[in-house]
Amino acid sequence: MCRKYLFVKLGFSGFEYDVNSIVKAFYPDRQVKVLTQESISLWQEYREVQKELESKKDSEDLPGELTVEEIRIELYETGGRMILEAEGKTPESFGATYEWQSEATDDPEHFEGYKAGFKTFLYKTLESHVGKSLPWGNLTGIRPTKIAFGLLEEGKGDEEILSHLKKKYFVSDEKALLSIDIARRERQLLSHIHYQGGYSLYVGIPFCPTTCLYCSFTSFPIAAYRKKVDAYVDCLIREMEYVSKIYGDKILDTVYVGGGTPTTLEPDQLERLLSSLKKYFDFSGVKEFTVEAGRADSITRDKLLVLKKYGVGRISVNPQTMKQDTLDVIGRKASVEQVLEAYRLAREVGFDNINMDLILGLPGETAQDVQATIDAVTALKPDSLTVHSLAVKRASKLGAWIREHGMEELCNTDETMKIAAQGAKLLGMEPYYLYRQKNMSGNFENVGYALPGKFGIYNILIMEEVQTIVALGAGCISKRVFPDGRIERSDSIKDVALYIDKIDEMIERKKALLTS
Repeated sequence: MCRKYLFVKLGFSGFEYDVNSIVKAFYPDRQVKVLTQESISLWQEYREVQKELESKKDSEDLPGELTVEEIRIELYETGGRMILEAEGKTPESFGATYEWQSEATDDPEHFEGYKAGFKTFLYKTLESHVGKSLPWGNLTGIRPTKIAFGLLEEGKGDEEILSHLKKKYFVSDEKALLSIDIARRERQLLSHIHYQGGYSLYVGIPFCPTTCLYCSFTSFPIAAYRKKVDAYVDCLIREMEYVSKIYGDKILDTVYVGGGTPTTLEPDQLERLLSSLKKYFDFSGVKEFTVEAGRADSITRDKLLVLKKYGVGRISVNPQTMKQDTLDVIGRKASVEQVLEAYRLAREVGFDNINMDLILGLPGETAQDVQATIDAVTALKPDSLTVHSLAVKRASKLGAWIREHGMEELCNTDETMKIAAQGAKLLGMEPYYLYRQKNMSGNFENVGYALPGKFGIYNILIMEEVQTIVALGAGCISKRVFPDGRIERSDSIKDVALYIDKIDEMIERKKALLTS
């Protein structure tokens, strides 16, 4: 096993997130550590690594023994110097293709320009040194479609938006055009949403048959929590009752039951949950009612019949990949055969809006594997397809797997992204929402594709943050969008047992957010 560190030493603070994101995108196989004078614990870790390197400098590593590679980059507030040190070589300075000489300022009017200049300097320097460009340039901390959406709202044309994305953020033509296309579609889809007088509802079911290797969501093994599920549903119903009272005068636009895996609930528990939703909320204006069935090993005919009975219109049957060896590696116990059977059952019961999630960049998967998955999925003809680029999350088990097997086993490329896009096009689907996450394989994106009329409205709302979303359940975050665009949040406790014990406090948190 080889630990590969990349230490970025900053002579100032405030841009750590942007630095980490940009540097990590160029060096995906490194553990990036951004050090400032204030980051004492990281400085200690840095010194420990330096000592380890020093102790090994004059000795040969034994086979299988831990080795450490370190890269050090220094950035100074006055701009203009970066130092690279790798594999024990003498530090070597290299110049930037763009100079960054702007002075720091506390004036908000000038800060954004100052920050943009710094990000340009960092990105163009690394681009020159590494010898590659990133598909999304130096874009960090903001969704690409949000930029395009905002500029369209200002009346800007496609050429102006394209030029803005390329010149300010160095986004490639292909990705810039994709974000503009999706932003236009989002505007049309959201034109009938009640932004100020309405809201959407999320209900979280934090249980799964097993926890997948890559997963960082709030999720608990259903086998160990089976006895707590009824009490958990009781608490969800209490939250429903409260929200229905304080938001009784507002229009409910979409309802999304997610997780975890909602179909880990037994049929009677699902019935109690969904009947309570229909009891407490007015569904007459609901444009979309989704339940993310997700795991095929949790889907049965009886459960699907309950969903259908209560008017659920959109469900997910998520394979992630159709390669059995990969499913075994990532701990997703639903077999390819179970996915096929669950999909068949859903169609047989009468669902005509089925989404399938796929993940590109899973351990050991090649372009040929992705093509085989796309071929299998297109043969099923789902109504929508969500293509995720694997993201390495700190809360997942994937980090430990990478340390053992190496980052090179996770390979997402422009070729695999195009294979997925071509499969969606073959099915007659159009891209309708897009978002990016930190540490995404290949520095790509997640894209939702759907047939006309089968777009997931809630997916757009949660990404674009244009409407209040009230979230019920453990580990969920409610977001209130005010008329001036300001957003405030309220979270719930993640631990199921604590959530149940403190349900009164969870309701009080919602009261503070939604009635202020």
